[in-house]
Parts: sequence; structure tokens; C-alpha cells
Amino acid sequence: MNGWPPKAKTGAAAGVGRSLRQYYGDKARLAAMAALYARFVKPGDLAFDIGAHVGDRVAAFLSLGARVVAVEPQPGPFRAMRRLYHRSPYVTLVQAAVSDKAGRISMRVNTANPTVSTASAEFIVASAGAPGWHGQRWDAEIEADAVTLDALIRRHGRPAFVKIDVEGLEDKALRGLSRPLPALSFEFTTIQREVAHRSLGELARLGPYRFNAALGESQRLEFADDVHAEALTRWLDALPPEANSGDVYARLA
Repeated sequence: MNGWPPKAKTGAAAGVGRSLRQYYGDKARLAAMAALYARFVKPGDLAFDIGAHVGDRVAAFLSLGARVVAVEPQPGPFRAMRRLYHRSPYVTLVQAAVSDKAGRISMRVNTANPTVSTASAEFIVASAGAPGWHGQRWDAEIEADAVTLDALIRRHGRPAFVKIDVEGLEDKALRGLSRPLPALSFEFTTIQREVAHRSLGELARLGPYRFNAALGESQRLEFADDVHAEALTRWLDALPPEANSGDVYARLA
């Protein structure tokens, strides 16, 4: 989700096309992303990409020699990702949302900017008038299957790393995990810091994690060494609204 490009011209296909250009067009960004994930993902590892969108993280994990399970609920981005990766024996594609329980879930779609489509009404309310969110419109609705992280692990195996980017439902995604994993990341936004707080609480339930973070699409960790949850929380709370978003990285101590 990180990064808000200009408003797309028209239609869902234009929005997906813009995502493809944005997330695959900058080769230096893709290389920096792979270098960051190399701290957590090794050749032969299994990685989960939860909220995969058009799959740029899939490309990063593949470049590191990992196998990938990529999970995305939106039909348009999922079709784009299928065109890119359906022939790879190292990629499994799952069209679903990830939440705290299995079933069906309603999603609000931002057709011009589908990277911020969400199943969280609170996320949309929080974005109203916030810096970096002007002009965003959730103008369509879909129903999607929902699965839990536990169910994905039972089916595909225990991952070495999980990336979670589900637009305001990161805490719910983590609530569907019953055992600690070696490492993971979850997105945060400054419009919903409380979701990040709850996500940290879910990780405290699971095990003794230590943390780092990257702002936006910088692909650069903010701390020289991993820190405790209290220090990470202070850092999150001190960010100005204009910081907008980033990712928290968690590793079992």
C-alpha cells in the first residue's frame, strides 16, 4: 500500500495498470526491497505475502530463492498476479482475504487506487481529511472468501516470514495466528495507530518478539538494532501524520 501516486484516469483496469507501473517500474526499489527481505528470508524458505496486490513482494521473495504463497482478495490485482506468476512452480496463489476467522467478508474497493481497498470501515473513516489521503474514493464493493493464517499454515506449511498488508485489519489477521513464527512484518498507518498497537499486542501474546520498522517505501530499517515493543510504540506515536505509513518488522528474540 505504501505510496500514493496521482489519481488514475478511469476504471478498475486503469487502477491495476497504475499499480503494475508503480510497483514494478522502479528496478532500484525492487533491489532495495529484496536486500531488506534478505535479513529474514533465505534460499529454500517459505514466505507468505498477505495482501499481495499485484505481487511485487512475490518478486522480491523469488529473487531470494524462496517459495511463496501470495494471498489477494481483489479480482483485478489477482488476475494481474496470476498472469505474472502462474507458470512458476515456486508460487502458490490464493484469492482470499485474511482475517481472524474463516467465512465471507465485505470489501470496499478503491477502483482508481486499488492498493488501498479495504474490509475495514474504520480505515475509510480515519482517512477522511488526513494528509496524503485527499481524493481517495471507495466506490465499489465486493464479497471475498476469508481465511486465517492458521488455515494457510495447515495447508501450505510454516513460513519463515510473513508480510501482512491488509489496510486496517492487520490486528485481525494476527488474531488468526495461534503459534509464533520466526519473523513477520505488518503495515501501519498514522491514521490508525491503534491498529498497530493492537497488532503489537497480538505478537506479545504469541512470543518474545523484538522489532524494527521502515517508513513508506524507503526499504530502510529505522533502528540499528531490533528494539522492544515499548520503544517501537514510542517511535510510532511520535511520528507526524505526514509520515503516513510504513511496516513494522518482528523477529523472535
